[in-house]
Amino acid sequence: MQVTQTLDEGLKREFKVVVPAQDLDARLNERLATLKDRVNINGFRKGKVPVAHLKKLYGKSVMAEVVEETVAEANKKIVDDNGLKLAMQPKITLPQSQEEVEGVISGAADLSVTVELEVLPKIELKDVAELKLEKLVAEVTDAEVDEAVENVAKQNVPYVAKAEGEAAATGDRLTIDFLGKIDGEPFEGGAAEGQQIEIGAGRFIPGFEEQLVGATAGEQRVLNVTFPEEYGAAHLAGKAATFDVTVTAVEAPGELKIDDELAKSLGLDDLAALKATIREQIGNQYAQVARQKVKRELLDALDAQYDFDLPPTLVEQEFDNVWRQVVADLERSGRSFADEDTTEDDARAEYRKISERRVRLGLVLAEIGEKHEVKITDDEVTRALIERARQFPGQERQVWDFYRQSPEALAELRAPIFEDKVVDQILGQATVTERQVSKEELMADPDADGAGEKDAAATSGDEGKAAQRREKRAAAKTAAKAEAAEPTTDAEPSA
Repeated sequence: MQVTQTLDEGLKREFKVVVPAQDLDARLNERLATLKDRVNINGFRKGKVPVAHLKKLYGKSVMAEVVEETVAEANKKIVDDNGLKLAMQPKITLPQSQEEVEGVISGAADLSVTVELEVLPKIELKDVAELKLEKLVAEVTDAEVDEAVENVAKQNVPYVAKAEGEAAATGDRLTIDFLGKIDGEPFEGGAAEGQQIEIGAGRFIPGFEEQLVGATAGEQRVLNVTFPEEYGAAHLAGKAATFDVTVTAVEAPGELKIDDELAKSLGLDDLAALKATIREQIGNQYAQVARQKVKRELLDALDAQYDFDLPPTLVEQEFDNVWRQVVADLERSGRSFADEDTTEDDARAEYRKISERRVRLGLVLAEIGEKHEVKITDDEVTRALIERARQFPGQERQVWDFYRQSPEALAELRAPIFEDKVVDQILGQATVTERQVSKEELMADPDADGAGEKDAAATSGDEGKAAQRREKRAAAKTAAKAEAAEPTTDAEPSA
């Protein structure tokens, strides 16, 4: 086997591999010799079939296997001999013409293969101990706990049916049937029965709840509303509609009580235990936000520290993934690039920068993880898989089987686990100073332009415009989620 390097340009390598026909023939004969002990051929005793006869019967198919194994062996030799770390699977170019292929398969011609590679860049790691980071810390106040307890009490307040003929008021809960129409025609998903709605809660589209004030059980009303311009269902956004509503029940909220009985109804011992539980939950929320912010600061710092060539195919694949999501979000929200104060070309340039950042940080974190021998355990992957399955109630088994049968999908679960473990490794060595702040400062948007909190591994501080556009699309998706949160149909008049 003769291996000759024909290209060394940036992170691209190319090799020409030539395997003489006699070497292929020797490998073929060796394979056929082992085959003769396993096949039964009329006219020959088992194990006594001449290799020449086997070559006549099976030569082409076995030679195809030999070529495949030889190419794999050549790939390994190239990588091992040159000490390469591959960014992608090698691109193999085999003989193209039918004549060349027949010549190799028949054993009459040498095998000539071109192997194109993209390698990972060599990264000289910086000393993470030199990193100086700030972690925001917020204290959970008694006022916040009391407010949260009150909200819990409101969510669990009992409702009592109003007297016959008594009108509904703000704060009352109604049970309704409704049929939505646009231009007098019912629209798909615009009907529901037995829907509960609290007047004044603001969960339905503007004007819907307000028009039910004064309604009584058994009453029928026609409500006139307009769907918001950024409504989650694009085919309804901005359109005027009517809803034929039948009120089947009117209930008033009972007395709001914050006491031990409230806590016991929630499975806790007393009010003090409820407050302690809520304080812990809020504290965990603050801790998660604080971690995300210091993680972003860390990744921004790493991004500023490193500048090296990136494997083009890795960047292109990452960009394709990002761009598909951008386009899908725009289509789902019924928006265009012009609606987001940009052009497709400018947006592509911005998201390509985001893709380059992701690849760069991914390579740096992988290098740091390898240096410190960061490992992911099977238990960690299993816990992540269980959490993912829980996101699809009723489909847990299908989700579990899908990930277990798909190495690529399982790798998507492993990646964030690895990233977080490497981030923990770095934070453990860097100088991290805690600063006490208010809840408002902790929760504040990290971008001065109001772009919204960004994916720390995806964006950098100078990409606010792209993040702002993502925030606009997120608003549309939030509307869609609010819609889905109500137990009706896709076009339900929710916020």
